[in-house]
Amino acid sequence: MTKIVDPKPEADTPDAVSDFLRTAVAKDVENGRFQGKVHTRFPPEPNGYLHIGHANAIHTNYRIATQFGGLFNLRFDDTNPTKEETEYVEGIMNDIQWLGYDWEDRLYYASDYFDQLYEWAINLIKESKAYVDDLSQEEMRQYRGTLTEPGKNSPYRDRSVEENLDLFERMKNGEFEEGSRVLRAKIDMSSPIINLRDPAMYRILKAPHWRTGDKWCIYPMYDWAHGQSDAIEGITHSLCSLEYVNHRPLYDWFLDQIDIAHHPQQIEFGRLSISHTITSKRKLIRLVQEGHVNGWDDPRMPTIVGLRRRGYPAAAIRNFQDSVGMARYNRTVDLAMLEAAVRDELNQHAPRAMAVLRPLRVIVTNYPEDKEEWFDIPVYPQDKSNITTRQVPFSRELFVEQEDYMENAPRKFYRLSEGREVRFLGAYLLTCNEAIKDADGNVVELRCTYDPESRGGNSPDGRKVRGTIHWVSARHALNAELRQYSTLFNRPNPEEVDEEGQDFTANINPNSLEILDNAKVEPSLAFAEIGASYQFMRQGYYAKDPDSTEDHPVFNLTVALRDSWAKVK
Repeated sequence: MTKIVDPKPEADTPDAVSDFLRTAVAKDVENGRFQGKVHTRFPPEPNGYLHIGHANAIHTNYRIATQFGGLFNLRFDDTNPTKEETEYVEGIMNDIQWLGYDWEDRLYYASDYFDQLYEWAINLIKESKAYVDDLSQEEMRQYRGTLTEPGKNSPYRDRSVEENLDLFERMKNGEFEEGSRVLRAKIDMSSPIINLRDPAMYRILKAPHWRTGDKWCIYPMYDWAHGQSDAIEGITHSLCSLEYVNHRPLYDWFLDQIDIAHHPQQIEFGRLSISHTITSKRKLIRLVQEGHVNGWDDPRMPTIVGLRRRGYPAAAIRNFQDSVGMARYNRTVDLAMLEAAVRDELNQHAPRAMAVLRPLRVIVTNYPEDKEEWFDIPVYPQDKSNITTRQVPFSRELFVEQEDYMENAPRKFYRLSEGREVRFLGAYLLTCNEAIKDADGNVVELRCTYDPESRGGNSPDGRKVRGTIHWVSARHALNAELRQYSTLFNRPNPEEVDEEGQDFTANINPNSLEILDNAKVEPSLAFAEIGASYQFMRQGYYAKDPDSTEDHPVFNLTVALRDSWAKVK
């Protein structure tokens, strides 16, 4: 089989997509702001794996940069060494590259700027715009006020410049315990914007950093590091989710205080959520740590690595992002939209194969026991220009799906039933004559006869046969494990619970994984590569799992096909 390579996305043209973000950027370009340049970035924290929500942010930043002929950076916000791991850094880079986005040589880390951020903090202290505060976290919350009540000044707010410089230096040198002191910006404790009420700039963390080692005992807060990192890198448009809209005044205030001419523009967009899905990183970590799933790459997880293992093509994820577009408000779209994008992509590119999920034995009584034939069956029947075929064996004993037989079948059931003739895909027309049952009355075997003149599935007398089913030769079949995945949560909104004290885990679907360990697949799949996707005809799209061995292939259900018979029923 030919390995399927996911194509890299082509750059958009300026008129390809239009929304409020692109309108704003286009206006800046037209007016010559930032010398008409566009430079965006994606700034993940390396404290977990990326998920489908992150894909929306990456796609937005990358597409806008390429659409306007600009640049795109990847910058890790590595300001909290207690939660960061190199595993996540490597995983995030792999995920972004797999999705088809290229930061070229522009890979940065907030830790690259620790020295500069420290010098700027010193300057703010010297200008009486920052001070060291001894209040505890609880006391700071009390002093901060509420949405309707102003905050009040800390008793340490008016320390002298000399004392603040001394204390901040000693914080850096590790003389104080964690949580005992922070450096705060001195702005306005009565501001109606709570984020301007003397926000913290540095906290004490006596933890080694995976890049800087033991150099620092203090680490910058997100709001202090983020805007300045953007400015240093020459970012023109800081595109971020709506949760940061209240941080924008602080973003701008910090940039106005430092000695740098470049001032990026922060613009917010609505977060994209998907039904039956959790995208909170904290909650995804819980799913992993509490054993609800089998790791970050469990195919039921909305992580990029999980979706990839399940068989989602990167192109489908990109196409999905384009289809849902961009909005100013947070929204949730139905999972069916993502699955439709996956089907559309796989339908175009996935090779076809035959697999029987729940086998029922068929004996072709008038076919010689020692005979076998090999039929050339198209690999890509959806593409009439592609004449690639695969050889599929046919023999006296076959397997079909249990659901492809029905006793006392209704008129519109075009599958196997006593006296009915069915086309076995690409092989012959077979008539079911008898069903053999076990002691409990379960059908365990079908006795059929074939029409030798119908080779290829058509009869020379021109009689019409409505039904076509897939099959696998029992003599040549490979035993395979099929993992049937469905939604991890029963409810569209996993946060909606019935009883007080419950949380999202109460809505976990106990049937989100069904393992079929006796499936039969055609022998051509012995050569399937790990990660390769196939349409198992009449069943769904499947991807070969890394758990596979030479003797035990494992395939994950990516997404099912629509079942026309289910509609009839």
